[in-house]
Amino acid sequence: MTMDASRLAAAVTDAYAAQAKPPLTQELTDRVREALTRAVGGEAGDASNAALLDRLNAALDAFETELDAVVGPRVASLDEASGEVAMRPRSEAGQPLRAFGSQ
Repeated sequence: MTMDASRLAAAVTDAYAAQAKPPLTQELTDRVREALTRAVGGEAGDASNAALLDRLNAALDAFETELDAVVGPRVASLDEASGEVAMRPRSEAGQPLRAFGSQ
């Protein structure tokens, strides 16, 4: 059994918010969840895992670019059957990215 789009987006949002810097407000968490739900669409179970990861990570990229004040991890893997999401930190030249345009 695979997860529907809203449950998958919620699982990824929770994993992302747990590591985002600075911590997300409830409003920003809701925005991330909405963006991820749109990215997944109704195709959570129909897309290949790699394509799904690409869409989720692209949605996180767009969210961060739009806001220009938050950085967080990206989806490394997900198991739609169990809802388990593994995140990986983003880095530049081996150093963690920092929020607020301080690169």
